[in-house]
Formats: sequence, C-alpha cells, structure tokens
Amino acid sequence: MLRSLTMAILSMTLAGTALAQGTPGGTTGGQPPLRCAVDGTFAPHAFPTLQGGVQGFNVDLFREAARRMGRELVVDSASFSGLIPAMNAGRYDFLCAPTTATAERAANMLFTEGYLYTAFQFGIRRGSAPITSLDDLRGKAISVNKGSAYDAWAQANAARYGFTVQTYDTQPDAVQAVVSGRAYANLGGNTVVRYAATRAPQFVPDFVIRETRAHWSAPLPMGATALRVQLENALECMKRDGTIARLSKQWFGTDPAADDAENTVFPGTGVPGLPGYDATPREPRC
Repeated sequence: MLRSLTMAILSMTLAGTALAQGTPGGTTGGQPPLRCAVDGTFAPHAFPTLQGGVQGFNVDLFREAARRMGRELVVDSASFSGLIPAMNAGRYDFLCAPTTATAERAANMLFTEGYLYTAFQFGIRRGSAPITSLDDLRGKAISVNKGSAYDAWAQANAARYGFTVQTYDTQPDAVQAVVSGRAYANLGGNTVVRYAATRAPQFVPDFVIRETRAHWSAPLPMGATALRVQLENALECMKRDGTIARLSKQWFGTDPAADDAENTVFPGTGVPGLPGYDATPREPRC
C-alpha cells in the first residue's frame, strides 16, 4: 500500500514538472499549446538539425515570444506553399515562417507588425568595387537562384541596367559563382545574403534595393485579433529589450541598424498602411 502511494505521488510530481516546462502534449497555464509552422528548408530562418528537429532565427524568435506569452509552442515543418491554406483551415494558430506582408495577403489574414525588413540585396566578392547604384551593374554578370523572386527581378531589369543573368539551381551555388569569380554579384534576400557571408569569408553583403523593402510579419487567421495583440505585444517587448536585435546578429552576422524593424516598435497593431491594421494606440506591456 505504501509503495503504491509513493509511486502515485511520484507520478503526479513528474506530471506537474512536465506541465511547468511545457512538455509536448501538455499545456502551460491551463492553455493548449500554440501551433505554428515554418518552411524547414529556408536557412537561416528555419532548417533541419542533425537530431531531426528544426532550428533557425524564426524558430528561436517565436519560441521566445510564446514563452513570454506563457504558452508552449509546437513548430511544424512543411512546404511554404501549403502553410497559408493550412493556417486558414485551422491547423495552425499563426505562421512562424517569414512571410512578406502585402496588401493582397492582408485582405485575407491578419499580420503582426514586422519583426524584420525583407529587401533585395547584392553580395559581392571581398575586395570588389562596391555597388553604389544599379547603374554600376552595367557590363557585369549577376547570379541568382533559378525561379526565385530575385531571378524574376534580374530577368526583368537586365536590359535596363545592362547586366547579364546567371541562374543556378540553389542559392549556395549562386553565391559560389561570385566567390569563384564567375559572377560579379549575387542577388538574394537580405537575410540570406548576410547569412551566406557568415559561411563564406570571401563573400560580403553590399547594395540593398531600398524600394523592395517590406515587413516580414507573422500572419494569423482572420478573427484572431486577441491572439494578434498578445503575439505582437511579446514581439514589441523583445524589440525593447534587444532580444530580436541579438537574435538577428546571432543568425545573420551583423547588428541591425537603429531604424531596422528589429529595433522599431511600430504604432498601433499590425503593419501600418495595410488592410487589417488597427491604428488604436497601444503601449507594450512588458
């Protein structure tokens, strides 16, 4: 009888410990886990670990945001093309994947304010002449990842600026073309270019096409207004105490500027100027 009672108490203690630590399948503070998803092949935002899990900037970012919300976070990895339909079908509470906030998307889902700016950026070989304007590309070869938005931009603007386009099956191959001297510059996303520079010392981030800058935000289903406020509040507190800037430096290799999204608490709730934005003043509660 005493042995049975001891085992029962031990089981209850272990269950309570697992609950407090947010063990998968449990709840935190009586609330069910938050569910989100990433494209698990998009380094350094989300990519596989050797142990079979997923790691990256966005994984660290939203795990910390969920912790501050007092919630466990379950992160699924899937193809990006299926993430928004799955969220709108109720499978996910929000998306952890970096998602560009656009007017078209904002008409069908809610967005938090941006936690990063996404923009088109060139990377060049260390020691090459820096790009000061797009006119500096005349007569040069630009490498891109085939089928990407950067490939589309390059193909559309090659004649205008007088450069040639080299397409590669992967972004690392496009970077290697610059390092080896086959191409003068690589065009990619700013965070991916910065990350590549941490892996290839002869590759350095360079000119940013400022007019392509947009918010990378967390999308939520229409109607999830309360959850959006909670999630955005956590992100804003992480901006105020430097957590997002620290994660940015850790994963992308450089300190964000003072006016970058990592350090900017935007007014209201959502992305200013887009559908679904709520301009009501709201002070972060940290």
